[in-house]
Amino acid sequence: MPERRTVALVTLGCARNEVDSEELAGRLEADGWQLVENAADADVAVVNTCGFVEAAKKDSVDALLEAGDLKGHGRTQAVVAVGCMAERYGKELAEALPEADGVLGFDDYVNISERLQTILNGGSHVPHAPRDRRKLLPISPVERQNAGADVVIPGHGPADLPEGLAPASGPRPPLRRRLDGSPVASVKLASGCDRRCSFCAIPSFRGSFISRRPGDVLNETRWLAEQGVKEIMLVSENNTSYGKDLGDIRLLESLLPELAEVDGIERVRVSYLQPAEMRPGLIDVLTSTPKVAPYFDLSFQHSAPGVLRAMRRFGDTDRFLGLLDTIRGKAPQAGVRSNFIVGFPGESEADLAELERFLNHARLDAIGVFGYSDEEGTEAATFENKLDEDVVAERLAHISRLAEELVSQRAEERIGETVHVLVESVDDEEGVYGRAAHQAPETDGQVLLTGLTGGEDVAVGRMVEAKVVGTEGVDLVAEPLTGTSVWGEEAGR
Repeated sequence: MPERRTVALVTLGCARNEVDSEELAGRLEADGWQLVENAADADVAVVNTCGFVEAAKKDSVDALLEAGDLKGHGRTQAVVAVGCMAERYGKELAEALPEADGVLGFDDYVNISERLQTILNGGSHVPHAPRDRRKLLPISPVERQNAGADVVIPGHGPADLPEGLAPASGPRPPLRRRLDGSPVASVKLASGCDRRCSFCAIPSFRGSFISRRPGDVLNETRWLAEQGVKEIMLVSENNTSYGKDLGDIRLLESLLPELAEVDGIERVRVSYLQPAEMRPGLIDVLTSTPKVAPYFDLSFQHSAPGVLRAMRRFGDTDRFLGLLDTIRGKAPQAGVRSNFIVGFPGESEADLAELERFLNHARLDAIGVFGYSDEEGTEAATFENKLDEDVVAERLAHISRLAEELVSQRAEERIGETVHVLVESVDDEEGVYGRAAHQAPETDGQVLLTGLTGGEDVAVGRMVEAKVVGTEGVDLVAEPLTGTSVWGEEAGR
């Protein structure tokens, strides 16, 4: 019997890329490939790249070069680029990076096994010429669902598949294969974006906004629960637009309670919400539905009106603070995180001071700060009133220091609160770590549970009720409460 072909998937970038990698893994495993964790142990190393900003693109290139160094020194015979950077640059990336044996765009995903086999056999794959994927779907959102059946949209694999095309679990397994044993998994709610922020190139290579059908999202969540997942995080480029192409802009409000009722799921989290699209009904559901985290990942980007208009966004400091007051009036412990761009073309000292005013009053749990840099193909790249790189760097350092201080202060405000912590790692030496409802994976800090070790009856995936007794920067230190864990499960059972 011939030795099985082996493949490793190296994923960079956001949670959406992680879902895409698991779809690719499902397709490959269904066609007989053996999935391995380390690129050095694989015949083919597939690098799922990020193409959002320069730093992410550099990381992607570095990962491709690192994988390329394995060729000739072990099992690895080929390195293949997929993902956003591969889709965005296609042929250009292939010419600039000969270390990659193949550059595959999104349209290649349905034939990923065939493409990798061709490359492994020494054949060549002609990389695609990049195109604006917004033009693949109708302009009218309500016309997209039928047209979308003929467009490859990563992470939107069908929920009902012929026998053998997905792991044999549940009545309707998704086209997906888990790549780790984490109790947390992302679920794609939608793909693409219809917004036209002047600094962002994502819509051009991810395409127009298109929702997944609620039944597909529910079926995938049920399947993930069968795999041991306790928390799902709904991801897309803009979750607040979910359902607009399905004829119901309030569809998320009805879907969330259904997801929370899936057996085995203990927490549902929604990421990436647009402040300008927040609705009272959505706030109500996010702050009052059992097992739905009162968590608000709000994309503010700035708070000075002039800068926001140049970004082609809406709002200002007072309106944003009013939104936060509304949220906390319904759920005082709600978690809020956001990202901001400083040094945007035309940003004045007064604009920067306005952003500082917002940050000082917003009490955000997590803050990401980025210095502006041109992204080719965006409107902002054509603006003339750009700031010197030194000025951008200085403002980035200043706001980053302020953000670090403010999120530490916000963490200290949580001392005395009762939190529900999902255990994610147990180590006899390092201790027991998890995340509370206001902390998303990898971005918002974590919780150290004191007085617990791997030798006690606590395991990854347990939900523990605890009281916050201290902080370490943005991270919390919490003491488990005796008797019960959350939602009626006996502690220690």
